[in-house]
Amino acid sequence: MPSRLVFSLLISAALQLAGCAAYRNYDLELEQTTDQLKSGNPDGALSLLERHNPAKERDLLYYFEKGAVLSADGALPQSQDAWRSAEQIVIQRQDTVESTGTKLLSAMGDHWGSIINDKLRRYDGYDYEKVMLTTQMALNQLAVNDFDGARADIKKTHEREALIARQREKEYEQVEEQAKSQGVRVHYKDLQGYPVAILDAPAVIALKNGYQSAFSHYLAGFTYEALGERDLAAPGYRQAIELRPDLVFFQQALRELDEPGAKADESDVLIIVQSGLAPARSSVRVPYPVRLEDNQVIVANASFPVMVMVPDTSTPAFTQMSIDGRKQKLIPVNSITDMSLRTLRDDMPGIIQRTAYRAFLAASVQGNDNRRDPGKASYVTRYDGFEHADTRTWRTLPNLTLVTRLRLKKGEHLISLPNAPGAAPLRIRIDQNHQVIGLRALGDRVYANGIAFQPASSAESRVVSGLKK
Repeated sequence: MPSRLVFSLLISAALQLAGCAAYRNYDLELEQTTDQLKSGNPDGALSLLERHNPAKERDLLYYFEKGAVLSADGALPQSQDAWRSAEQIVIQRQDTVESTGTKLLSAMGDHWGSIINDKLRRYDGYDYEKVMLTTQMALNQLAVNDFDGARADIKKTHEREALIARQREKEYEQVEEQAKSQGVRVHYKDLQGYPVAILDAPAVIALKNGYQSAFSHYLAGFTYEALGERDLAAPGYRQAIELRPDLVFFQQALRELDEPGAKADESDVLIIVQSGLAPARSSVRVPYPVRLEDNQVIVANASFPVMVMVPDTSTPAFTQMSIDGRKQKLIPVNSITDMSLRTLRDDMPGIIQRTAYRAFLAASVQGNDNRRDPGKASYVTRYDGFEHADTRTWRTLPNLTLVTRLRLKKGEHLISLPNAPGAAPLRIRIDQNHQVIGLRALGDRVYANGIAFQPASSAESRVVSGLKK
């Protein structure tokens, strides 16, 4: 099929898709939703989420976001229901996931989006989102002291990591083979004007991959330890150490595994603070030269995704909390920003391959126009109005995870975070041998939900707490 006809069909398809949900402004929608969360209004956030997703058949991102909003709101059973729906979608697709290269060359029809614009492709979720999904589900279970339920979700996390590792290996091999056969050997460092430094940051390169979380494995170790399964707790702690060998906190957990446990009147308490929002993606235009068979060099305006590296100043950074009036250091153990950057870094070969194919189509059409009318020849494509990188991500996923672990006497205690100045300390009740206390900081609000918490005493409090049925 001649390139002009192919490209005309693509533009026609894009025009039809442009008015549908697949081409909506997801970034703007989620900015409105997260603004409601930051102001302490999860009901308003949920209302916006429903309004922006009127279709009967909801997509994966809808369930990701809904589960996170409901979890912050203390509606943990409903949050689990939403995340179970997301999990079912992931499971249904995981056995049929095609590699990036295969998607590119598949028959058109189901894969128009891959060729017209990555933004129009079905959103299957990033690998780190799938892994963090079951981790967040485990945290919901631990908020109500359901260690057995958390154990089941943790087991799914391990299984998913193993599956992702196998799929990634096959995908990288196929992308490499496709690149060789098509002569596409461009590296993201060769893209003029692309912000390479953020993908080569030391914290990003230090990660083994973009989907394994040291925190998730540490949480597994703590859960197994609480259930008395120390033979399973040790591998969890060891895997956390392997992924983050720089953290003494993880090493200490492994060392203390064989030491005497808490006394009868004490509890081994893990406090987890999740802060901020997952980073946004943005689209950057990069000049991409294409050499045609007649040696014309046409520059296409290709679009590539970048992470928005503007700090989320709406949620203040903090490194400690207060427990019964005493300061307690918080250890940062997970960054979704780093995981998403590593994922983008690893995905760039496939992204470049798909973008190069679209650039070739646009350049071919421009080249044909130049040959027909040399007097009006242009060596920059005129046919790239729909070129835009995919910027969809799970935005309500907490960005930073900080933890502390200590022995507390069973009974009531007061805890507080520094990003809610003037708020009365939260009163918690410790009554288990092992207990997990979870907090979420957004803006100047603290979401505190779980059976250990008592409702906030004042309507003016910046602490949003309470477990809903």
